[in-house]
Amino acid sequence: MSLLEALFLAVVQGVAEFLPISSSGHLAIFKNVFGVNTDTGLLYDVMLHVGTLAAVFIVYWKDIWELIREGFAIIGAALSNTFKFITNLFSKEKKEYTQVINTPYRRFVMLVIISTIPTGILGIVLSDVIENASTTLLVPGICLLITSLLLYISEKVPEKDFNESNTSYGKGLIIGIVQGFATLPGISRSGSTITAGLFCGLERSFAVKYSFILSIPAILGAAVLELKDFNEISVGSVELVNYIVGMVVAAVVGYICIRWLLVLVKNKKFKYFSIYCFAVGIIAIVAHFVI
Repeated sequence: MSLLEALFLAVVQGVAEFLPISSSGHLAIFKNVFGVNTDTGLLYDVMLHVGTLAAVFIVYWKDIWELIREGFAIIGAALSNTFKFITNLFSKEKKEYTQVINTPYRRFVMLVIISTIPTGILGIVLSDVIENASTTLLVPGICLLITSLLLYISEKVPEKDFNESNTSYGKGLIIGIVQGFATLPGISRSGSTITAGLFCGLERSFAVKYSFILSIPAILGAAVLELKDFNEISVGSVELVNYIVGMVVAAVVGYICIRWLLVLVKNKKFKYFSIYCFAVGIIAIVAHFVI
């Protein structure tokens, strides 16, 4: 892979992964319409995932650190309650159980876990459908129109005050199911999950934070599924340098896009992405019947 190809794909990944325009849909369209080779190889795919993950960690490092700390605290509290349960079976003096979910970030940890479960299940169930859908322009085109509609509707949703302290687990489940269907090429993961969060009454800033932090297990899961197909990989020194440059570019572009999206969501500017997705979706559908 040349440096120019690596940079192009890194920019596409960094932009489309976080802006609500669907990275998978654009890669499918580039491959089918413009003849761009999007088969980057497993190693570069994983390195691009690492780059985009780095962008999320840089923007939300304080929140992620709190989630990690509270995650271990949940495990500790659960083990403590298990020990108390066993002890209470054989003791007359009953020990009082510890409340496990007693902070906003512990609830946030549980919300991420609950949202990730249906995403993973749907990702596995739809894997063959997703693979076949990427070989045609029709499915990405239709899915981009769906994304356009979702983004348009999201502008009309009145903001409510649900955040990490009071969002119900049922809402987390709904957002996870939506993210699972966003594995289809053309359905924007960030756009659909942010819209689902707004429909569930989440604060706009929390809906964005939830969406991007929720992307961490989703991206990691995708990388793990790719790693299982690793055999012996032979990469030259020049190509490896191109890969590393691409990974860094994906991280930088992703960071910029996340910061930009925070401003756009706050100011209700999704309509521009809605127009863009509608236009690209129409082009893809027309191209399917013309080419």
